[in-house]
Parts: sequence; structure tokens; C-alpha cells
Amino acid sequence: MPVPTQPRPHPASRGGVEVRLPWWALALPVLAFGTLLALILDPSRAQAATADPAVTHLLEWLRDLIMR
Repeated sequence: MPVPTQPRPHPASRGGVEVRLPWWALALPVLAFGTLLALILDPSRAQAATADPAVTHLLEWLRDLIMR
């Protein structure tokens, strides 16, 4: 004779919404937003990175290889 089982309550059917995020899931977007906001407010601090000519040559070669 089979024994009837009670169905498990669906997580969405509970009264409140429960979301558990790690600390970095909020910290990283806040840090990125703050950095970009600081660059927008003071664009003189945003300088282009200077790369080694060999690295630049390699990246151009890779780009040309991919575009074929």
C-alpha cells in the first residue's frame, strides 16, 4: 500500500522573498561604479595606458589574423 507524501512547499510560494548574495556581489559593482564616476568627474586623471611596442605589434598581428 503506497504511503501518501506531503508535497514540499515551492520556494516562491513562501511569504517573503529571500535572496542571499555574497558580499562581493554588491561590492564589485559599487566599486566599478565609483571608479567610473570618479573618471567622469575628473577626466584629466584618465590617461591612456602606454604599451610596449612589441605587445602592440603582437596585438595588431592577432587582430589581423582574426579578421582574415
